[in-house]
Amino acid sequence: MTKILFTLFLINKSGVVFFSVTPAMALKGWIEGDESADEMLSRLLTEGSPFFFLPPLHRLPLRVGNVLELVGPSTSAKTQILIQAAISCILPKEWNGVHYGGLGRLVIFLDLDCRFDVSCLAQLLKHRIMEANGLSSKEHREQQLGDLLNCDAKRQPNMFYDEELFAVCMRRFLYVRCYESFEFLTTLKTLHYRLRRESEAHGISVYCLLIDSIGAFHWVDRACRPLPMGGDNRKSLSLLGVSETVVQEVSNLLLLHPMVVIATRTTILGDKSSANEVPW
Repeated sequence: MTKILFTLFLINKSGVVFFSVTPAMALKGWIEGDESADEMLSRLLTEGSPFFFLPPLHRLPLRVGNVLELVGPSTSAKTQILIQAAISCILPKEWNGVHYGGLGRLVIFLDLDCRFDVSCLAQLLKHRIMEANGLSSKEHREQQLGDLLNCDAKRQPNMFYDEELFAVCMRRFLYVRCYESFEFLTTLKTLHYRLRRESEAHGISVYCLLIDSIGAFHWVDRACRPLPMGGDNRKSLSLLGVSETVVQEVSNLLLLHPMVVIATRTTILGDKSSANEVPW
């Protein structure tokens, strides 16, 4: 069985608490003490408490501000893990008296591999909704397992599900596709304004930033010569420069929008090397 390596990075190592305040709430109002101790503790316990995703992420108590990287070969179901994490975020905790155990928050998915199948997300979301309502029989659980492995969108379950809840959850899933490093960096630099606009439109904030195949442009950037970005006082765009800029932009984004970042990366080199090769 193929294994996936988990690397957990704490962007804010000093343990600084991130406050989820709207732009309209001035810092002066918070300093003047318009929030009681009970309100503050309730907010921190709600937003600062860890959230456990479905396996295999259930072993990691992820909090806002954490950056998680999933590393493995292309057949290790990394995208499936991102989809399951997204579903756990967009599903509500409770809907019409039914417990779903989700967060009811927004998710933004950056697709750098450009192979994401939205029908797979829709199919798995329907199964989660039906499972919470106790509608899954043995036959449909077997079909669910098959869909999980194959993402076969043509096989539709012959069961009812809450269409209104499904539509609400799908609207909470924000999708962006990038075809090159320039487009990826541009997206990161402008993501703050989109997150703020989406949060205001939906009335809820973004909890997860999912980046699928963050090293998708590695070989293209490595083969290209460093390109000047305009002006002598600006550094050139090289493979190292792209990586440094991505890390810096994600760090800056977390200061403004506290959330969990989960990125996948395909192993570039094999774990074993021949006797004539020097290990990297």
